[in-house]
Amino acid sequence: MPRGNAKIKKQDLIPDEKYGSIVVEKLINYVMLDGKKIAAKKIVYAALDKSSEKLDAKPQDIVEQVIKNVGPIVEVKGKRIGGANYQVPVEVGRERKVVLALRWMLAATRAKKGKGAGEKLFEEICLAYNNDGAAVKKKEEVHRMAEANKAFAHFARF
Repeated sequence: MPRGNAKIKKQDLIPDEKYGSIVVEKLINYVMLDGKKIAAKKIVYAALDKSSEKLDAKPQDIVEQVIKNVGPIVEVKGKRIGGANYQVPVEVGRERKVVLALRWMLAATRAKKGKGAGEKLFEEICLAYNNDGAAVKKKEEVHRMAEANKAFAHFARF
């Protein structure tokens, strides 16, 4: 039973030490399995260094462009109105856009077979930077769903 309407404060992330980016730190935390953060840092830093050499851009710019290319603008959320469930398109906030982009990037990376984690992440970063790959396809699929259900957009205010 809720007591009052107190907001839960989000935990502040400390930016990563190499690039000073909170988004890179979030990526490291998503890559991390079983608390092995040093291994996750090695994977992420190796992938970013390799991609910055290949794409001839700074790693911070690469991460920013990847988030821009993979992050959705709208998504659909289920709303129950009058006994029926509607898939209602809603705009995605800045934080959720970053979270979804990183989540989809890692899902696409983990779906690849046959190579090491760093190599797979590097490939997915390069593909996403060039607006291609499984993560970008996921974004386009979500946008198609929102477009197909835009007739229910007026339910978003409920």
